[in-house]
Amino acid sequence: MQIIKTLFVSIFCLAILAGCSNSNGCKVSNVDEFHAAVQQAQPGDVIVLAAGVWQDAELKFDANGTAEQPIKLTVEKKGAVTLEGQSRITISGEHLIVEGLVFKNGYSPTSEVISFKKKKGVYANNCRVTECVVDNYNGPERFESNTWVAIYGKNNRVDHCYLVDKRNIGVTMTVRMVDELCRENNHRIDHNYFGYRQNLGANGGETLRLGTSHYSLSTCGTTVENNYFEYCDGEHEIISNKSCGNQFLNNTFMECRGTLTYRHGNDNVAEGNVFFGNGKEHTGGIRIINKRNKAINNYFADLTGYRFRGALVIMNGVPNSAINRYHQVDGGVFTNNTFVNCDHIQLCAGSDDERSAIPINSLIENNVFLHQGRDDIFTIYDDISGIEFKNNFVAENINAEQLNVTKTEITATKNENGIYEITGAVNGAGSSIKAAAANAENTGVNWYSKQLRNKDFGTGKSIEVKPGLNTLLEAYNQSASGDVLVLSEAGDYAMEKKFEISHPISIVAAKGIDKPRLLSSKQEMFTIQNGGSLQLKGVEINGEMSPDLTGNCIVSTSHYSMNCNYKLMVEDCDVKDLDVNKFFDFLRSYKSTHADTVLIKNCHFDNLTGHVLRLDEETDDRGIFNAEYVILENSVFKHIEGTVLDLYRGGTDESTFGPTLKVNECQLINVGNGKRNKENGSMMVHGVQVCYISNTRFVNSKPLNLHLTNGEPITKITNCDFEMSTIVFNNKEFEVDNVTIDGKKKSLKQL
Repeated sequence: MQIIKTLFVSIFCLAILAGCSNSNGCKVSNVDEFHAAVQQAQPGDVIVLAAGVWQDAELKFDANGTAEQPIKLTVEKKGAVTLEGQSRITISGEHLIVEGLVFKNGYSPTSEVISFKKKKGVYANNCRVTECVVDNYNGPERFESNTWVAIYGKNNRVDHCYLVDKRNIGVTMTVRMVDELCRENNHRIDHNYFGYRQNLGANGGETLRLGTSHYSLSTCGTTVENNYFEYCDGEHEIISNKSCGNQFLNNTFMECRGTLTYRHGNDNVAEGNVFFGNGKEHTGGIRIINKRNKAINNYFADLTGYRFRGALVIMNGVPNSAINRYHQVDGGVFTNNTFVNCDHIQLCAGSDDERSAIPINSLIENNVFLHQGRDDIFTIYDDISGIEFKNNFVAENINAEQLNVTKTEITATKNENGIYEITGAVNGAGSSIKAAAANAENTGVNWYSKQLRNKDFGTGKSIEVKPGLNTLLEAYNQSASGDVLVLSEAGDYAMEKKFEISHPISIVAAKGIDKPRLLSSKQEMFTIQNGGSLQLKGVEINGEMSPDLTGNCIVSTSHYSMNCNYKLMVEDCDVKDLDVNKFFDFLRSYKSTHADTVLIKNCHFDNLTGHVLRLDEETDDRGIFNAEYVILENSVFKHIEGTVLDLYRGGTDESTFGPTLKVNECQLINVGNGKRNKENGSMMVHGVQVCYISNTRFVNSKPLNLHLTNGEPITKITNCDFEMSTIVFNNKEFEVDNVTIDGKKKSLKQL
């Protein structure tokens, strides 16, 4: 039997070799043929994947070419070969090239999509992955970690790849340093397009990471150059450097939230990089920690990030720091950089009882700072005597009294490449960059369409809907992303079927009519599924048709993990009589779901037995939360037995941007007094990073409950009246201005 099996394999391999005799390479049509070709491959051979969909294809490219004659894996036609379902590739051996693969419509069955590793200790060396695409190749579980490209071994290159729309936890690309075979690796990562990465709402959303804290004092030696990062918003660290001896050269960061972060490791250099913020919130530049790290000849413009997300952030360290905490900045060099309209330069950032080691032996020299709309850009959190300032210039309007800098008249004019060119007496200081080296055209691939970001509300066609039973659902079933369902007449739009929303949709009343009524006999009127978002405008939502069951709601997220963020926008609506049974909520979120924005504007809520917004399901205290922005504006909430808002972010992790809460011109009347309101508050605000509550009345309502945690949260209560209500808090790290409680104006000290 064994002889027959061996004979069969031999015949099969001979058949494959017969097909490999032509100069165009060895064409293979399935995984078995591929592995047979790899087994027989010799230096100089080319293996060609046939056009079509390769479903659930696990390719193991284990071979040895030479420097003069590498073995190449390519495709019959670029863009016509896709690896889908649960596919992946592992690369091991010497002098191999992988070209033209596209991963889409699925996810890896393991934790890595493209891996330069066969198994522990067996890696790829002197290999190249080029012109490959990984597009929205995400598992369904938001917090089940995976990596798209994992680089092991030595002397490998990843270039001209297009990596876009990573949604779940885990770094997009990483250099692994798991043993000596992967250190001092001399890898090169260049000319790649790192595209849209949504806000993860948790730690673990880096786009690129080099090393880990465990190996961070070992030399990595990777060069990252001429890459384009666009809308990479996963977390604070766009690039997380956690090793020594790396170079970051001539990369472009376009509207990316976060920073290039020297999180761990020494002797790294960032030079020739360009950071375009365009005023987008939380956009940052370079954050410096550890020894002898440098930032030279970089350009920063229109960045708004503060604290750990500033344009330039020099951290305080921890004395005798553990390897995974914050080593003191020692010997940092920051020269010939230009900062234009960047809101925050942060010196000694993170200073607290633990991070008390100030920067030492460091130099800031030949830099230019100007801002056309802001005077206060420098924030000094601790002693900066260990930082020497030489030949730095600031515009005349900039407040910089504590710094050894020269004020001078500086003007900035944007050139044809979008770079502000500086004129003024700056004595050779500033960046020499006139154009970004990397852009969307000269990075990634040129044969695969660059992905458009998800369509937003109101970007599609309008569909007219008449009153009646299930007419709204029927119209939705004919709609596409961004369409608007226009309710053409007043009247009842009733639903007796499940209404699941899987793409962005707007439900809007026609102008000039009385508010149409939305009713449903289902326990959830709308369920936002993965990929869905909902806008409601100009309608009345009534609970009179709802079933006599505990726990109804108007809008629910999926009960299961959603790897795509959603939006809920409710404007000019009346919501009333959600009282058919107890715990009738307006919005109920579930674990592993995340809203980019929840907006309630110009609305009136009356008579709910539950909560208005339940955003409190991430209770593992790991820094995860259910919504990034919650905005309540010019709205009235009356007779709400639960809370208007329960927003929770637990834990001490500092890698996220939010949550952010903004409440303005609202009234809370008889809120939170239901006997089943275990929160004992009218609003529960736990771990929120930015909280502004202004011009708002709390009348005969349970307290505004503030639980302030890590991250130097900004919390301000301004022009608010509390009548038969009050504020409760766990500490006084917040601000009040013109706050009255039962007719008496109160300062923070008096609370």
